[in-house]
Amino acid sequence: MTPPKLTRAALERHLPILTWSKTYGRDTLTSDLVAAVIVTIMLIPQSLAYALLAGLPAEMGLYASILPLVAYAIFGTSRVLAVGPVAVVSLMTAAAVGNMALQGTAEYATAAVTLAFLSGLILVVMGVFRLGFLANFLSHPVIAGFITASGVLIATSQLKHIFGIDAGGHNLIELVSSIIDKLGQTNLITLMIGVSTIAFLFWVRKGLKPLLLSAGLNPRLADIVAKAGPVAAVAATTIAVWLFGLGDRGVKIVGEVPKGLPPLTLPSWDMDMWGTLFVSALLISVIGFVESVSVAQTLAAKRRQRIVPDQELVGLGASNIAAAISGGYPVTGGFARSVVNFDAGAETPAAGAFTAIGIALAALLLTPLLFFLPKATLAATIIVAVLSLVDFSILKKTWGYSKVDFTAVAATILLTLGFGVEVGVSAGVLLSIGLFLYKTSRPHVAEVGLVPSTQHFRNINRHEVETRPSLVTLRIDENLYFANARFLEDYVTDRVVCDEPITDVVLMCSAVNEIDMSALESLEAVMHRLADMGIRLHLSEVKGPVTDRLKRSHFLDELTGELFLSQYDAWVALAGASTQSRAAS
Repeated sequence: MTPPKLTRAALERHLPILTWSKTYGRDTLTSDLVAAVIVTIMLIPQSLAYALLAGLPAEMGLYASILPLVAYAIFGTSRVLAVGPVAVVSLMTAAAVGNMALQGTAEYATAAVTLAFLSGLILVVMGVFRLGFLANFLSHPVIAGFITASGVLIATSQLKHIFGIDAGGHNLIELVSSIIDKLGQTNLITLMIGVSTIAFLFWVRKGLKPLLLSAGLNPRLADIVAKAGPVAAVAATTIAVWLFGLGDRGVKIVGEVPKGLPPLTLPSWDMDMWGTLFVSALLISVIGFVESVSVAQTLAAKRRQRIVPDQELVGLGASNIAAAISGGYPVTGGFARSVVNFDAGAETPAAGAFTAIGIALAALLLTPLLFFLPKATLAATIIVAVLSLVDFSILKKTWGYSKVDFTAVAATILLTLGFGVEVGVSAGVLLSIGLFLYKTSRPHVAEVGLVPSTQHFRNINRHEVETRPSLVTLRIDENLYFANARFLEDYVTDRVVCDEPITDVVLMCSAVNEIDMSALESLEAVMHRLADMGIRLHLSEVKGPVTDRLKRSHFLDELTGELFLSQYDAWVALAGASTQSRAAS
C-alpha cells in the first residue's frame, strides 16, 4: 500500500488543488463566491486598462484574465493570490514588443502572445529545476526603486490619453518632451473626462466606503460598492460619450471589442522572434515572480498558511502558457487585487476560477457596451492604480541606513526613468549581484578578546576585553569564497606584521557556512605564510558541514595548529604570556 500513498503525495505536491479541494464545503464556497464578485468588478476595468497600457486591443486584457486564473487555481499554492494583467508587466510587454512591431498590427499581438508563452516556459523550467532562489539576486531596495520608477513612467505615459493627444516615448524625457510639444492639440472635452475620472477614483478609494458605513450600510456590501467605483466611472463616461456624441468631437474611444470567449491562439514558432524576446521574457518572469511571491507570502503569513516558491513558479508558468493559448499576454499575481481578494474573504484558489467565470461572462455579454468607452477613463484607472506603487520614501530609508543600497536604488530609478524599463530592470539585476559581491568581497573581520568572568568573546574595539600578546583571534563574519579569499589573506598578513611576540593566530569561524576551493587555497597560503614567520594557524567553532568538507581535503592534515570546538577552548589551550586588558577605543 506504500506506493499509492507516495503517488498521492507527489500528485498533491504538484497539483495543490488536490489538497484544498478535499475539505471544500458550502461555507468555503460562499466565501469564494463573494470574493470572486468583488474581484471581478475590480478586474474588468483594470484588464481593459492594462491591455491599453501594453499597446494591445482591449479584449486581450479580458482574455488574459480568464484561463490564467483557472490554471493558477490548479497549480498555485497561494489561497488568495489573484493572477492577471498588472501594470509593471504590461509596461514591460509594451517595451519588449514595441521594439519589434507597430501597435495595432497582427504581428504586435502575435509577439505579445509569444512573449507570454516564453515567459511561461521559463517559469515552469525554473520551477521544475527548483531555481526560485535566483530571484533572491534582486535585492528589495532595487526592486522598490524599479517599481517606483515604473509607476512614474506608466502614469506619465497615460497623460497623452488624458489630454487627448498623440505622444509617445520609451523613457521619461521622451514622454515629457513629446507631451509638452503636443499640448497645443489638447482636446478639452477629453481633458475634462480624464481629470474628473481621476478625481472621482481617488475619492472612491479614500472616501466612499466610510461614507457608506456612516449611512448604515453593511460593511461587506459597502466594500463591494466601493470596489465598483471604476466600473461606475466606466459606465458613466461611456454613457456620456454615447449620449452627447462626444466621439465625433475628438474624444478617443475604445471602439469595437470582439464579443465572445477567448479564441484558441498559438505563439509564433519563428526562432528569430524567440531570440529577440527571450531576454525580455526572462526579465518579465523574474520580476513577475518576485512581485507575486512577495504578495503571496505576506498574505499567507496573516492566516498562518504557507506557499511553496518553486511550485509558485510552476503555477505562474502555467498561467502564462494559458494566457498564450487563449489570446492573452504575460500575467502575474497582482498586489491590489490579491489584497482585495484576501479582504473579501477568499478561502481557496477556487475564488480565482469563479472570477474567471465572471470575466468570461463579461466578454460574452458586455463587450458591445464598451464601444463608446473613452480611453481617457481607462488611462485615469491606470494612473490611480499605479500611483500607489510610487514610493520615493525608499530613497530616504536607504540613505539613512546604507549608502550602498541608496546608490543602487537611486541608480535603478534614474536608469529606468532615463532609458526605459528594460535597461532599468537589467541594471537592477546587475546592481543587485554587484552589491552582493561588493559587500561580501570585503567581509567584516573583528579581532576579539575574552569578556572578563565569561566564556564570551567580543570585538576589542567595542568592548573591554582580555587579550594575550602572543595570541591573535580573528572572527570572520562572512562565508569564504572566491570574491573575498584574497581579502582575508591580506588582512591576516597585515595584522601579524608587527612588533608583538605573536605565536598563534586563531580564525574564529562561527559565522562561516561555506568555504569554497578558492578560499581553501587562500587559507593554505595564509598557513604557509604564517609558518614561515614561526606562527601557528588554528581554527575554532567551525560548523559541522564546513568541517566535513575540509576533511575531504588535505588542509586539516597539514594544519600547523589545531581545530578547536570553541573559542574558549582555544583561549585556555594557547594560554602563554600574561594577559593584558584592552579597553574599548
